[in-house]
Amino acid sequence: MTRRPASDEGSILPLIAFCAAFSIALILVVVAATSLYLERKRLLTLADGAALVGAEAFALDDATASNGGLQLELDDVAVRAAVEDYLAGMPADEFDGLRLESAETLDGGSATVRLSADWHPPVLTLVVPEGIRIDVEASARSVFG
Repeated sequence: MTRRPASDEGSILPLIAFCAAFSIALILVVVAATSLYLERKRLLTLADGAALVGAEAFALDDATASNGGLQLELDDVAVRAAVEDYLAGMPADEFDGLRLESAETLDGGSATVRLSADWHPPVLTLVVPEGIRIDVEASARSVFG
C-alpha cells in the first residue's frame, strides 16, 4: 500500500494572517513612537522659547558695569512671571495638560524652565500605553558683548 502525501492546501493562510497582524502591530508601534518623539520636540521648542523669555526678564536699570562688561542679576519671581506671560499667549489646545513645573534662575544669569505635558498615541493598541507624561527642561542665558 502506498501512502498519500498530506495536502498542503490552506497551510499558507495562517502564515499570511500572522505576518499581516505582526506588520500592522509594528506599524502602529512605529507611528506611536514617531508621535511621541515629535510631541517631545514640540514641547522642547516651547520650553526653549520660554527659557529665552525668562533670560530676558530684567530691566536695563538693573544691569551693573563690571570688568569691561555689563552684569545682570535675574531673580526667580521675574523669570517665572515672564515665562507665565509667554505661556499664556500660546494657544490653549496646543498641548494636552501643559504644566509649568519650574521657572527659575540658578546662577542669577541664566533662566531654566521645566515643562510637562500629556502625550496620547494617535491610535490606541494593546502594545503601546494609553499615554504618558513628557518632561523637558531648557536653559537660556543673556549675554552682553
